Amino acid sequence: MSVLSLAVARRFGAFALDVAHEFALDEVTALFGPSGAGKSLLLRIVAGLDATAEGRVSFGGETWQDSKTGGFVPAHRRGVGYVFQDARLFSHLGVAGNLRYAERRSRGEGGHVQFDDVVEALDLGPLLARDVDSLSGGERQRVAVGRTLLSRPRLLLMDEPLAALDLRRKAEALPYLERLPSAFGVPIIYVTHAVEEVVQLARRIVLLSEGRVVASGPVAEILERIDLQSLTGRFEAGVLLNARVVGHDPGFALTTMEVAGQHIVLPLLDLPLGDEARLRVRARDVALATRRPEAISIRNVLQGRVGEIASEAGRAFAEVLIDLDGAHLRARVTRQSVAELGLTPGAPVFALVKSISFDRRALAP
Repeated sequence: MSVLSLAVARRFGAFALDVAHEFALDEVTALFGPSGAGKSLLLRIVAGLDATAEGRVSFGGETWQDSKTGGFVPAHRRGVGYVFQDARLFSHLGVAGNLRYAERRSRGEGGHVQFDDVVEALDLGPLLARDVDSLSGGERQRVAVGRTLLSRPRLLLMDEPLAALDLRRKAEALPYLERLPSAFGVPIIYVTHAVEEVVQLARRIVLLSEGRVVASGPVAEILERIDLQSLTGRFEAGVLLNARVVGHDPGFALTTMEVAGQHIVLPLLDLPLGDEARLRVRARDVALATRRPEAISIRNVLQGRVGEIASEAGRAFAEVLIDLDGAHLRARVTRQSVAELGLTPGAPVFALVKSISFDRRALAP
């Protein structure tokens, strides 16, 4: 596991970035936060594209920048690959030309990243003979990622690479990005303000707000924290659950999974019995009851206890954290519902979740 150590400060107009943090980089780490939080600026400092920052940057024990000593390793010597929001392909080289250009510039370093492996991992074979101007947005970004990988970086920085894509193109591109760490062993810092990208790609998350790190840790732990909902997003707020496949019903096209000793049912998954998957449940898709309901269409009724209630002053809603014997759910309900149901910390409760609200992601073995 590589460690990126930052203790940097940078003023940019009225904005001040002040970050002291150690990134323990394993697979994908999401750098998450609202627009204007300083995510892209921080990435530029890491990449060596901003020599004016005060402080120190080191990676894997090698100092890249130290304003006290005047030490500064330029961008081309840091071994950092950078994927921008726009693909920035060379239009005169074509797809194959863009890839071969990066390969030549790497001078054979990082030989574990091979041309054919990159083409296969990103499904670039059908595109090799194409001109870049003929590519869709998603295809352009796949080529940009491939070109960056063929520069054979020690660290890969991705600055909202899917932000310009529509939902369908984004859904098509995400699986390709998801497989990169296991395929090439390059740690990734992935900048985004889209929760769905964090859930699908990252194991760890660093939350940035107004130029400062306000939280970091495993994605599941950070997303379920009620005190961070103003930053992680109320509408997309929710939790991640680790679930195990315990049964399939082909007749009704349903799969049964076990979470914290209880069963949930969702549309049929192409996973064998015993496999695990990470499931995302949004707080807005969870309803609460103080008695187990009967004769309802909702298949998933999970028994737990109220762990925490956070009311939003001056607003209609409250967030309720439910403990499922170690696992957790969040429910976004009205403050009136909290009052009428008599919900208090420790009270027994039933959480009702629609099957269609689960986002499914297989866990790597």
